[in-house]
Amino acid sequence: MTVKTQWFYIVWRAGLFLLLWWTLTDGDTSSWWFGIPVILLATTVSITMIPPIMLVWSEILRFIPFFLLHSLLGGIDVARRVFQPKMTIAPDLFKYPMRLAPGLPQVLMANTVGLLPGTLSTGIEHNVLTVHALDKSADVLAELEAVERSVARMFGRPLDDSNEVD
Repeated sequence: MTVKTQWFYIVWRAGLFLLLWWTLTDGDTSSWWFGIPVILLATTVSITMIPPIMLVWSEILRFIPFFLLHSLLGGIDVARRVFQPKMTIAPDLFKYPMRLAPGLPQVLMANTVGLLPGTLSTGIEHNVLTVHALDKSADVLAELEAVERSVARMFGRPLDDSNEVD
């Protein structure tokens, strides 16, 4: 990542924190004496904890419909299970070896998995995502692979095939 790109992300995050401060204070200019140091501190902590990451914006735009569709399907699945309480379930835990780079890509995948119908991430350990599924007969692994590929495209990084999915 070039120095110019790093500065762009620093300024972008500072701008987000500035907008957040302005919103929280209803634009009161008398709060800026305290707000500017808070914004600088928040930006510094943010950059330290989550370093700037290159994102492929066109892939983010492709991910949004994927995200919304799976959110809707997950909600429908929950509603169906509530209104059909005698619906049989066959819960199971799946171990999914992730091929994404550790850090934010893996966290985003784990959080997105909770949107899939009948699934919930329970943890990540040594690049392996544990997923609780309500129906072990569902094709959970194919859904997980689709999420992983979408997330990998957003971060513009190839999947690490050393953890190949069986």
